[in-house]
Amino acid sequence: MGAKILHRKLKILAILFLCAFSGFVAGGFYSRITILEATTYTFGSKVAETYVIPLGTAIGVRINTDGVMVLGTGSFAGENGASFSPSENKLHAGDLILYVNETEVTSKEVLSKFVTKSQGEIELTVRRESQTIKVSLTPQISSTDGVKRIGAWVRDSTKGIGTLTFYNPETNMFGALGHGIMDVDTKKLMSVRNGVIMPSTVTSVKRGTRGFPGELEGQVNTSVTLGNIKANSVNGLYGYLEPEKIKELTGTHNKMPIATRSQITEGPATILTTVSGNKVQEFSINIEGVNRFTTDPTKGMIIRITDPELLKITGGIVQGMSGSPIIQNGKLVGAITHVFVQDPTKGYGIFVESMGM
Repeated sequence: MGAKILHRKLKILAILFLCAFSGFVAGGFYSRITILEATTYTFGSKVAETYVIPLGTAIGVRINTDGVMVLGTGSFAGENGASFSPSENKLHAGDLILYVNETEVTSKEVLSKFVTKSQGEIELTVRRESQTIKVSLTPQISSTDGVKRIGAWVRDSTKGIGTLTFYNPETNMFGALGHGIMDVDTKKLMSVRNGVIMPSTVTSVKRGTRGFPGELEGQVNTSVTLGNIKANSVNGLYGYLEPEKIKELTGTHNKMPIATRSQITEGPATILTTVSGNKVQEFSINIEGVNRFTTDPTKGMIIRITDPELLKITGGIVQGMSGSPIIQNGKLVGAITHVFVQDPTKGYGIFVESMGM
């Protein structure tokens, strides 16, 4: 593109393969929120003007869904011995229940209250893919406990461990993970009502081996909030850090420019990540492939872990390392996103320009 300036507005899809991210069991639907105006990038001979602070800090994540997500439907025995499945062919896995009888559904408890106290048919407002529809069904009494049910499994929150990628000192915004938090049952992105990131200490590591991905194990301090989550997109997790926690998180990290994808080359680079306690360390890697025209933003680069110390500790890329910033030639170029299951020394990375700034 030479020196042509591309102006664009980054919109984040606020919704919730084996990702290098630990412990999430969450799904959802698409709604759009604007995080901020994108920096104007100059491709070619000029350098992007955005400077951020790369982090590599392990964090705990807790997200509450925007509505209640349906994981699946099934049948149950009623009081008269008959089998009931009120939700069958009416609710689908991945549906997001937003309202019940015009009352907003903010949690599983709200939905359960209306179901158990219902007198006949109830009406649900459901978001399915990009459409909002009305679904009517009649709860039935279960023979096991005498409670009314609709025969659907639902989820309203998720939690896990990941890695902070960067902090933008001009906007107070953070980016993490480099990929969306997917529901393990529906394989959909999780819709976010609200959420927080919290301090996490890595207590042990399950090393990755061929066919068996490893994992960071840690303890999360749920009494401390580092920042608030605003969006979970296909390109990562985004939000704003608590002002009083910024210095604690960034410490002695220095600002550095971000690289455009045209400036990234195959060859040596490093990552910042936490694999013991809460100490961020820098390890050597090699960028083995750069796909500047990828249609999957989370797979812009192929990387290989080359650092002997990291290979000894983790065996390569493990779950929980998603979001570990990739640095090359003094610039932040992207973040780790996935591990190759058959070769844990290798994985994918996302271009930092694909992440919200």
